[in-house]
Amino acid sequence: MADIQPQIAAIHRRRAAIILLAGLAAVCAFLPLSAGQQGSMAQPAPTAAAPPQNATLGPPTAPIEEIIQKFAAREAEFKTERDNFTYTQTFTIQTLDYSGRPDGEYTMTSDIVFTPSGKRFEKVTNAPAPTLERISLSQQDLDDLEHVQPFVLTTTELPKYNVKYMDHVQLDELTTYVFDVGPKTIEKNQRYFQGRVWVEDKDLDIVKTDGKAVPDIRKGGQENVFPRFETFRENVEGHFWFPTYTRSNDILHFSGGDIPIRMVVKYENYKRFGVTIKIGAAKETQTPPADGKK
Repeated sequence: MADIQPQIAAIHRRRAAIILLAGLAAVCAFLPLSAGQQGSMAQPAPTAAAPPQNATLGPPTAPIEEIIQKFAAREAEFKTERDNFTYTQTFTIQTLDYSGRPDGEYTMTSDIVFTPSGKRFEKVTNAPAPTLERISLSQQDLDDLEHVQPFVLTTTELPKYNVKYMDHVQLDELTTYVFDVGPKTIEKNQRYFQGRVWVEDKDLDIVKTDGKAVPDIRKGGQENVFPRFETFRENVEGHFWFPTYTRSNDILHFSGGDIPIRMVVKYENYKRFGVTIKIGAAKETQTPPADGKK
């Protein structure tokens, strides 16, 4: 997100740009995009036999590099599977005053459909006039919404990243391997994920990510910085875990001052070939608050 507070003389121009964003989104809605989803997780009831949350378990029984290669291959299978689904995406971002109350908002609801070749098309169904005044959404923000927040680390993407094994822990009712992930190098005009992923240790699916999009951009007097976020996945169909909820409650640090923000992305109404996939009795890993607060 870009800071617009220091440039007082430019506020009116940027307000106009923000208001035009809804119209621009509608025009760009049919451009081909790739899939992304995120999700809320219900906290399972604790049991006497369950280890405490994040309790360290024993070391992996397989070599670390073998685990990494297998979960990347599993992610590639998941990406192909996800391209068979349509869904509804709702994206909301708010700036907060220093009492924590929203003082500006942008929200957009879209229906996502796929072509047989796996390309994503986004049709905007609801985009009220934005009220953001202290930040503006950049193209990088929209790219991150599509690619980084629903982070998928496939075999093809794996060579771009350093992946370091950190721990083997209990995550709610799941047992998971924990890896730190970051780009090996940052190429111009490319976006990357940097943070931590939790990989379920039986089927080797990513079930949670926590990190941010990089790099932040500070150039020519312009500042474009990005929030830390958590993405949760749910066991939507078979053994595949789909991202269905992303949340962020962060502070963007600009040279002109800090701006607290809250962001929520929901992906709902999954359908495969016209059949609704109901998210119900599935393994889950956490309950985000209804308002998106941590």
